[in-house]
Amino acid sequence: MTIAQKSIKFFTVIALVFTSFGVFAGGGDNKSSDNDGGKVNTKEEIQDYIKHHLADSHDFSLFSYTNDAGERKHFGFPLPVIVKTSKGVKMFMSSKFHHNDDGTVVVDAGDVKLTKIHSKIYELNEGETAVAFDETHHATNARKVLDFSITKSVFGIILAGLLMFLGFGSLAKGYKKGAIPTGVGRVLEPLVLYVRDEIARPNIGEKKYKKFMPYLLTVFFFIWILNLLGLTPLGFNVTGQIAVTACLAIVTLVIYITNGSKDFWAHTLWMPGVPKLLRPILAVLELAGFLLIKPFSLLVRLFANITAGHSVVMGIAALMVLLKARFGTVGATGISFLLTLFLTVIELLVAFLQAFIFTMLSALFIGMAVEEHDHAHDH
Repeated sequence: MTIAQKSIKFFTVIALVFTSFGVFAGGGDNKSSDNDGGKVNTKEEIQDYIKHHLADSHDFSLFSYTNDAGERKHFGFPLPVIVKTSKGVKMFMSSKFHHNDDGTVVVDAGDVKLTKIHSKIYELNEGETAVAFDETHHATNARKVLDFSITKSVFGIILAGLLMFLGFGSLAKGYKKGAIPTGVGRVLEPLVLYVRDEIARPNIGEKKYKKFMPYLLTVFFFIWILNLLGLTPLGFNVTGQIAVTACLAIVTLVIYITNGSKDFWAHTLWMPGVPKLLRPILAVLELAGFLLIKPFSLLVRLFANITAGHSVVMGIAALMVLLKARFGTVGATGISFLLTLFLTVIELLVAFLQAFIFTMLSALFIGMAVEEHDHAHDH
């Protein structure tokens, strides 16, 4: 069996597993409050389900189901909560958050009471034991705390970092021994060469590309692994968090700004070959492009594409709930499975494509900043 055949079988199995869990996660029974002959009306539940998957949270909720007693059960595991309050730092597991009879969530953390509203943690005013809301459903007796918790996104970032350390550690050991990479190293080496030969060299240039290879490799594999983790039943959506994509874009901005050549700044701030009266205007436009527009395009492109892909996949998976009343459990599961499988396979391609695009644009911006101009040729 060739390596290509093994790879095709591997990714097919991965797609089937991811899709099966995705359909299963969206397949819990949802009770309708309508007395219309058992008609399933779960539009709001599906919307909440998709929003919950896309948003960051303080715990993992893998799937839900309704038991014989009609009680809604959630299967998952908690994560550590670390917050800075007026009474100092408080640490506990997110499982301590539980819903009260009035629908609010309050945790007694010793000398301070905490509440969670829309996945944000607040500190109740001293002496308060319950949350009070105004007409716009904003808490009137609570204030925000500094949240350093290990959320799903933070856990995903740590996991991606560990996988990169293990993978590249194996590849580095193979290079030190002068042997042909094996195992994970054999998978990583073609991708490393691809980033070097197809992204770094053409965009940055033969003379300077090596200096930026560590960053380009890091950002490529970091985004790619996080995108793949987002297709697992764990429900990661790290690259769908705009704060994460903004940080990646800012790092790229800092790199190409701090490494900009004299020619780059000379052409940006005082562009040659144009009337002197227009040069200040062009300088403002160029600075806006490099400082605002380019980073903004980086962060929005990654955030929007990943969020849209997750929304579509989860929406199709949730169709099983809506189709159940019409086609029955088996028919609804089959239709939803096939649609979700198709979209999941596309998402595997998008996971790689978005990592490639972000790395390519980063290399392009860096290449524009470090490029040395031939002044004699320009003249």
